[in-house]
Amino acid sequence: MILLSRVVVEIVNVLVALDIGIGTTNYNRIENGQREASVEVLDKLAKFYDITIDEIVNFEDKKLPPKEVVVQDKAILEQVELIQELDPDEKTMIFKMIDTFINQKKFKDFVKQNVAL
Repeated sequence: MILLSRVVVEIVNVLVALDIGIGTTNYNRIENGQREASVEVLDKLAKFYDITIDEIVNFEDKKLPPKEVVVQDKAILEQVELIQELDPDEKTMIFKMIDTFINQKKFKDFVKQNVAL
C-alpha cells in the first residue's frame, strides 16, 4: 500500500507539473522548498487546486483537517458499512480511489504550507 501511495503521489506530481507547464524536477524542487515559485507558477497552482495565491502563501496550520474524525452523517456510515460487504477486489479498488483523493488533499495542503513567494 505504501508503494501504491508513493506511485499515486508521483503520478499526481507529473500531472500537476504538466498542467502548470513546468518540468517535474522544477515542480519537485518547489514542492520540497528547494526553489521558490514565480508568481506565474503560483497563479497556475492556485487555479489547478482551485484556491487563491493568498491561501498558498499564507497557509496556517489551524486550517488543517482534524486528526480524528467522528462520523455523524448516517449516510456516510451506511456507505462505509456497505463497502465492507463488497468483494475484496472491489474494496481494493474503492480504497485506491480514496487514497488517491486523500493524497491529493495532503499534497494540496503541503503546497499551501510550503510554497512561498
